[in-house]
Amino acid sequence: MAKPSKRMATARAQVDPVRTYPLDQAIGLLKACATAKFDESVELALNLGVDPRHADQMVRGTADLPHGTGKSIRVAVFARGDKAEEARAAGADIVGAEDLAQAIQNGEINFDRCIATPDLMPVVGRLGRILGPRGLMPNPKLGTVTPNVGQAVSAAKAGQVQFRVEKSGIIHAGVGKASFGPELIADNVKAFVDAVNKAKPSGAKGTYLKRAALSSTMGPGLKLEVATLLG
Repeated sequence: MAKPSKRMATARAQVDPVRTYPLDQAIGLLKACATAKFDESVELALNLGVDPRHADQMVRGTADLPHGTGKSIRVAVFARGDKAEEARAAGADIVGAEDLAQAIQNGEINFDRCIATPDLMPVVGRLGRILGPRGLMPNPKLGTVTPNVGQAVSAAKAGQVQFRVEKSGIIHAGVGKASFGPELIADNVKAFVDAVNKAKPSGAKGTYLKRAALSSTMGPGLKLEVATLLG
């Protein structure tokens, strides 16, 4: 195993790996440990009491982060006519129909979110093997198959994030940048946790939100007091 860098060793020395921290203290430590030469992303991990192998315990949805993610999101939209113009007016980076489908089949996937009007899903459906594994397939449950493409584009650009629980029961999401003020990070974290709570499936039994951790791209993980994430 590679020896940790001096910077990483210094950061780890500030964190008790056993302790669970209130959110405000964790954010303070995270910012103190985020000493890389770039603006590190802030990542939140939630361990849920679900088994997503059962359909009634699948957790997925979207969260609108009040202060955005700090990342520039490129959005592609499958639409025609007035809906295509609506998408462009809202700031979509790529808009098309069969031509966009052909570009994707040719390997041109230079976008982070894909939205489609319902009438174009027969075209988009043929791209499932390409877009699905990348988490880019439009889905009505995520609001990415919709006639309201302008609204969907605006939400994506404003910092809406999608989430889906992994087989291990964990959800990961970027909730900001280390350069954000502590209050902004806290607002985003609570907004994300609230969205996950609202997506609680009918089959979830016992404790739903079991554990949580916060980290920066190059920093150590900080265990969180779950009660401080609510409200």
